[in-house]
Amino acid sequence: MSKSISILGIFVADLTFRTERMPNKGETYIGNSFKLGPGGKGSNQAVAARRAGAETMFITKIGKDTFGEMAMKLYADEGINSKYVWEIPDMSTGAASIVVNEETGDNAIIVVPGAADAMVPDDLDTAEAGIADCAFFMASLEVPIPVMQHGLEVAKRNGVPTILNPAPAAILPDEVYGLSDYFTPNETEAAILAGIPVVTIEDAEEAAKIFLQRGIDTVVITLGEKGAYVRNSVINQHVPAFDMGGKVLETTGAGDAFNGGFAYALAEGMSLIEAVRFGSATAAISVTRLGTAPAMPVNSEIQDLLNK
Repeated sequence: MSKSISILGIFVADLTFRTERMPNKGETYIGNSFKLGPGGKGSNQAVAARRAGAETMFITKIGKDTFGEMAMKLYADEGINSKYVWEIPDMSTGAASIVVNEETGDNAIIVVPGAADAMVPDDLDTAEAGIADCAFFMASLEVPIPVMQHGLEVAKRNGVPTILNPAPAAILPDEVYGLSDYFTPNETEAAILAGIPVVTIEDAEEAAKIFLQRGIDTVVITLGEKGAYVRNSVINQHVPAFDMGGKVLETTGAGDAFNGGFAYALAEGMSLIEAVRFGSATAAISVTRLGTAPAMPVNSEIQDLLNK
């Protein structure tokens, strides 16, 4: 089996607005800048994994429009396998409105999946040969849940380990937990799915116990500047974050960077903790840059941070 990674997700065109503060309800506020660029969780993860060094295949649907052309150019430029990126002529490509507070780096995002919402479980059967040839399969919750679930099922029946990044958080069918070898929520998603607050490392430990009881093999809860908490049947460990000092510009795409780097590291055969550190380093570099996909670092940059 190859070391490649198949990723199910969506492409969206990121319309990013930068402002000194978030607007209040009903308020029109003059921002500082605007930029259009490629985004979408799965697409960002694919770029992160590819730049880290993995052969990467992306599975999604896009419209036959200007944003769709942006997607295909991105995959060609990055060397991402787009065999299973289907164009739907009568639908628009996904788009996201991102408002970034320049003072804090915090963000608020609205995503409209567009053509990606037209994906159906049968599409994953069409992509089965590609999935079966990969070392890992990764999905998030931006695609319809039945599609995500069937993607996990296709991977599992072909012996391909699965990573589920449950973002944005949504109530999951019980069966999904048992199909997920690696489960990578952030603290907000973990709190919603576990039904308890997740603020501290101790909170993350309690949430991880709940997920393990539901059938997850390995839980990795990302905690922003607090690092990540890792738990399975043999490991119970907090992994500190990398301190980037005052270099942080924005946190948009940090979770995608982590997941892409984490998937690459697992496919390369790194240990679980090594893979979490690699994903954390990938995310740490990404938050020192503007944008999402354009902010993803290459392998040499990640290695340099790990070796400091």
